[in-house]
Amino acid sequence: MALSYDEAVEQVTGPGQIFEIVEEEVAGVTQRVFKNAPPNLGAVFANARGNDATFLVYEDERWSFDTVMTHVDALGSALVNTFGIKKGDRVGIAMRNLPEWIVAFAAILSVGGVSVSLNAWWTEEELDYAIGDSGLSLLIADPERVERAHRPAAKHNCSILAVRSDSLEPTATGVRRYEDVITIGDPLPVVEVGPDDDATILYTSGTTGFPKGAVSTHRSVLQGLMAFWANTTVATARKGEDPLGGGGFAPCFILIVPLFHVTGCVPVMMSCFGMHFKLVMMHRWDPEHALRLIESEQVTTFVGVPTQSWDMLESPNFAKYDTSSLASVGGGGAPAPAKLVERVEGGFKRGRPNIGYGMTETNAFGPNNNGDDYVAHPTSTGRARTTIMDVEIRDEAGAPVPTGERGEIWMKGPNLIRGYWNKPEATAESIVDGWLASGDLGRIDDEGFLYIEDRAKDMVLRAGENVYSAEVESAIYEHPGIYEAAVFGVPHERLGEEVAVVIHRKAESDLSADELRDFLGDKLAAFKIPSQIAFSDDRLPRNPSGKILKRDLRESFFTD
Repeated sequence: MALSYDEAVEQVTGPGQIFEIVEEEVAGVTQRVFKNAPPNLGAVFANARGNDATFLVYEDERWSFDTVMTHVDALGSALVNTFGIKKGDRVGIAMRNLPEWIVAFAAILSVGGVSVSLNAWWTEEELDYAIGDSGLSLLIADPERVERAHRPAAKHNCSILAVRSDSLEPTATGVRRYEDVITIGDPLPVVEVGPDDDATILYTSGTTGFPKGAVSTHRSVLQGLMAFWANTTVATARKGEDPLGGGGFAPCFILIVPLFHVTGCVPVMMSCFGMHFKLVMMHRWDPEHALRLIESEQVTTFVGVPTQSWDMLESPNFAKYDTSSLASVGGGGAPAPAKLVERVEGGFKRGRPNIGYGMTETNAFGPNNNGDDYVAHPTSTGRARTTIMDVEIRDEAGAPVPTGERGEIWMKGPNLIRGYWNKPEATAESIVDGWLASGDLGRIDDEGFLYIEDRAKDMVLRAGENVYSAEVESAIYEHPGIYEAAVFGVPHERLGEEVAVVIHRKAESDLSADELRDFLGDKLAAFKIPSQIAFSDDRLPRNPSGKILKRDLRESFFTD
């Protein structure tokens, strides 16, 4: 007999279980925590030492877990003995998705350093800000990032270690080559690291001004990581099927989002490191190549932004590839249109749709919706109450609202960041008594499912009526001629704001603005139907986490 969600959670998290949950005080706030969490992230990495199974697949390279750990040990030794890195020192990583990114991350944390993830797309000016803001002692970077970062690094007295540096001109002072510094076989120095020591700084993709450095402790990351693993165990307990594998296939993830983004780092890379799953790394996103890798490497788990699932399904050669290994297809970063949930459910041989709602500030963990629940609730991101996390909907005064009403989403759990680096005011504004104000708008239905309505700042206020972009976008995606759509508000003298949309049509579509309005006529109230419609010949611009850059579109298409 299938278990209910609550029954499965009770079974998986009860006394004596691996994922046993107890109450504990964390930073002065009582939290539900996993009793058996390791003391630090270094313990998770160390458990992979000696394992000869394949861990990383990158281009024509295959790295075993043990090979990765020999590099982690050697780099950890160099960090301490060559560069003088001490516990609490910040060490940056600036590179595309490479095996050395993962080696650097594990080595930094294993010797008590704080890993600072720098966006690989940043300009020299943006790198200059982050290097100075975080007070980096050392930056580990690939050649392209070295070229952009060596002047800011010199300015801030930050050394640079260059990986894959054969093509790098050795002109920049303060730059050393990875292969000249590490010695395979050197032991990892022993450093005492506790659960409440700082572990990571990830910079949030703010819409205005410079980003904020979100600081997580070892406890924060570990609790979020174990929550992902517990979710998988709960799903298995409910249905008797492994949502990450099964069908004769061993669990295997494909990395299609940046490692400097929390999704790529924690639920994808760290899950593979900790659970000893194979991780297939893509050089860059390409749906055709992703389908080839899914077939050849028997990938079981696909975690990206919704548009990447859509890209694969839209490939003209989709049917040529064997995707029968895929068990889970989804991710997060943006709400998925109900039409996409339907297409994923029917389009893959075995893959079930999946979506999660997490943030940098939650170490990517939050409500998750998958399988039968997702098909039944295709516009929800999952149950508001999880194993270790609580979610509330609050009004502008910070008071909880009745079930079903819209408001701001607040979250509480031991996986939250401890705050923003050197920004106590921003921390106090976002985290109150252990609760994080997300800045997102949503509602919780009477079954306990959370629905993300929109970012608060992206909501369109038209003549006193709230228009939620996610709702309008979902309706637009029902049209068969739509490839991508982005809805937002533009200024209007009389209405305050009017609803605008930029659309990228499918290649075979000649959809017009009037035809789209007619199509939406029986789906949306008149005030929600876009009055300003623009068509883009190119794919819509996105930031590294996959979110559409609506401000750029507004400026490009609707500014006089």
